[in-house]
Amino acid sequence: MARFTALASDSSDEDLGYNDSQSPAKIIPPPPRHVLTLNAAGREQTSDDTPSDAGSSKMDEDELMRSPPPRRRRDRKVLVEGPDGEYYHPHELEHTDESDAESSSRSSSDGVPPHQSRDASLMPWAQQAGVDTQRLHVMQASFFRAPEEAEALRQLDTAGPSGLGIRGLCSWSSSLEHLIHIQQKALFSLDILAADFRPLRKYARVEAASSFVSGAEGAFVDAGLAFGRSFRAGWGPGGSLVYVGRICGPYGDCKTTANTPIVTKSVFPVSHSDEEAEILSGKLLPLHLSRTPIAFDSDGVPFANPSRDLHFAAFTELFPASDHSFEALLFRLGHALFDDFDLCLHSSVDVDVKNRAYAVRRKAALSSWLEDAIAPTVGADPRRDSGIAPAAQIFELLTGHQVEQACDVAVATGNLRLAVLIAETGGDQPFRDFLDHQLELWRDQRVDVHIDADIRRIYGLLAGYLDKVEGSTNPNGEKNPDIPIAQGLDWKRVFGLHLWYASRLDAPIAQVFDAYEQSWKEGENTAIPVPHYHESTSASPLWGSPPNSRVYDALYNFIRLYADPECTLSTICDPLSYTPSPADYTLPWHIYILLSRCMRVRDFADRDELADVMDHDGDYDYPAVEGHSPSADLLASSYAHQLERLGLVQEATFVLLHIESSVGREKAVRDLLLRSAPKLDDWMTRGLAGSLKIPLAWINEAMATHHLNNGSIYEAYQLYLRGGLYNAAHELAVLELAPEVAIRDDIVLLQSLFEKIDGHPVDSWHVRGKAYLDYAAVMTKIPGLRARVQDPDIVPDASEARELDELVRNIPKLLGILPDLLCDRGNPRHCAALSEMTANLTRELDLTRPSLLSSNQLRAVITDESTKLQHLQASIADRFLSSLR
Repeated sequence: MARFTALASDSSDEDLGYNDSQSPAKIIPPPPRHVLTLNAAGREQTSDDTPSDAGSSKMDEDELMRSPPPRRRRDRKVLVEGPDGEYYHPHELEHTDESDAESSSRSSSDGVPPHQSRDASLMPWAQQAGVDTQRLHVMQASFFRAPEEAEALRQLDTAGPSGLGIRGLCSWSSSLEHLIHIQQKALFSLDILAADFRPLRKYARVEAASSFVSGAEGAFVDAGLAFGRSFRAGWGPGGSLVYVGRICGPYGDCKTTANTPIVTKSVFPVSHSDEEAEILSGKLLPLHLSRTPIAFDSDGVPFANPSRDLHFAAFTELFPASDHSFEALLFRLGHALFDDFDLCLHSSVDVDVKNRAYAVRRKAALSSWLEDAIAPTVGADPRRDSGIAPAAQIFELLTGHQVEQACDVAVATGNLRLAVLIAETGGDQPFRDFLDHQLELWRDQRVDVHIDADIRRIYGLLAGYLDKVEGSTNPNGEKNPDIPIAQGLDWKRVFGLHLWYASRLDAPIAQVFDAYEQSWKEGENTAIPVPHYHESTSASPLWGSPPNSRVYDALYNFIRLYADPECTLSTICDPLSYTPSPADYTLPWHIYILLSRCMRVRDFADRDELADVMDHDGDYDYPAVEGHSPSADLLASSYAHQLERLGLVQEATFVLLHIESSVGREKAVRDLLLRSAPKLDDWMTRGLAGSLKIPLAWINEAMATHHLNNGSIYEAYQLYLRGGLYNAAHELAVLELAPEVAIRDDIVLLQSLFEKIDGHPVDSWHVRGKAYLDYAAVMTKIPGLRARVQDPDIVPDASEARELDELVRNIPKLLGILPDLLCDRGNPRHCAALSEMTANLTRELDLTRPSLLSSNQLRAVITDESTKLQHLQASIADRFLSSLR
């Protein structure tokens, strides 16, 4: 390529010996240099190389001058010894001599060094272009040259190719590589970063005897943690768990080893008792279903929208009055706190009066519930126990707010003054001040030492003390011990003390709750509201509480939900608040439906903005679903999984219909039906389609998939048709059933397979299913039509002849479609069906009009050679007879 030339220094035109008045000098290209190299075969070969001049730079030839066409290279393979003892090609020696002579004569005549004589040829071009030569020189030196590069090129050019032979080949190659590296870095200012060093990982085979684990194979306690996929636990349907060894945590203490070929399959316990959970679900879900209309949403997916008429009162009727189980207490508390009730007040009554009456009525309902909840722990008749002191019995009855029974015990034991005080329980503030003054008088006179501790405890309770009753101090500094009041009582009874004795009659529930919450958080003798199963010693050891977990009783959370407006359902829907199992979502889901979807009391914290949706029947003007809550969908899915594990498929489907997202609801129900397909009998199918309005297409698709996995292809085909899934039925008939039927040559069955699909929108019908119908029509109609048309004794019918012609002309098209229709060459049935159908079509064509299939078309047909030979013979005979006619 042509090059710019510029010196490393910023010299002027006069220093270079140039003048603007000089005429353009003749441009003489430098002589080519020949480098001796070795080809891939190891033989010597030469290549032409034109090295850079000192201080030159590469540019396109069109930008500088019109260069003469390059000289054609000649084959140079003979080496000749030169005068210096090196080996050269003959033309190289001749050209070098001529070039040296010409260069020396030009240099001597101009008085310029040889490396500068070539630079002079560029300046006339600059003058012709109208560019200042000095400015051009500076630009060349700035953009295309560096001093160290020019010096390296100048030294390389001075060495020249004359001294380069076989011995100097290596040094020339290394110098050229180094030059290219310097030139690229100088021209483009590349900052090439070195690649990060990555040490190679060397693996070596270790013998079993020298292995680190030799003799300690049984030391792996948790192989699932140590070996990952090879030994990890696997989950299956219905909560089944497959594992080796014994289940333990990463830091658990396990005495057994998992290095064993024994595989254990167990079922993960979801509830404390599956029988009790099934009974409870069987009691709550039917009521829920009877009050929940099911309709189709805008996407055509069934959706369960609970009615607003469903309240806690409906569920309390499921439990008898004598039932004091946790579930019965829970729904009764919800009825006391959240259900509406009639105040029986006239509409003209002031709103403040109504609100005041409403608060008193709600507090009375809570008090009544609390008395009923505590009654079993207090005892029906404590006087029967002669081992307890009368004062202790009275205090026990007062903790359950059984004032009448406490008065009876006091009268029966002769303590009439105490009976009078107990009868005034819950009085006004002067009554409490009087009792407080009495306790202070005993303490000041130091007579409390002679008074029974239970009596002092009763006085303190009636005075509103809930922490302790302080004792007096004698002159010697000895203090009478303080008497704690709430010590040893459960949280419900302590909360009752705050409600009945420590607060005023008109105090709201929120104020009572705040006082109790502050007492158990700051006090030492106040019971914490732990879940109910922790209060009994028969709690299940299957599940352990999470470390540092703050799980409170669901009854306490209910009261907190009513008292605290900022409390959400995320707080009270923790399964551990209801049962010892962290996976039992029976009660949390029903509580969520009542409080959120039916009564609209509170909702989850992750609920999106409200999105109004028309109600299922248009009777209400409220939105059926307010936004979307992922926590609500997760809660429904968890409860449905629990019901599925118990075998309650219809119940699980009903719960999944409460999922708010249409796409998620449809997918969840379809997946459930697919997993439960073996259990879908006629009775369950009628229940799903009738009560829950599940589309039959979903049910039949699940059953069809189950039959297809078990190899019952025809049953799956029928189920697809029954469910209106014509695409799936068409796919199954084309790929699985039709090839088998074609091999058996059962044309009637082949027609029945696709006549049931004909007329319905199916993908690729004309090149798949219709091809089988056309094949059946050819095989059934052509023989009869051909016999009647070709019979000389029968007058030919034009319509029959036309129909025969259409069927015969359709055969070549079918022969072209069949290879793509039966395209699985790895399936023997496809190959056999293709061969059988092709032979049958070719035979019918040979008997009717063999000339329709040309020899080129015959070659493309995939069939055996005997069929092709028969068709060739029929074609030749047909042409011969045609020529005779």
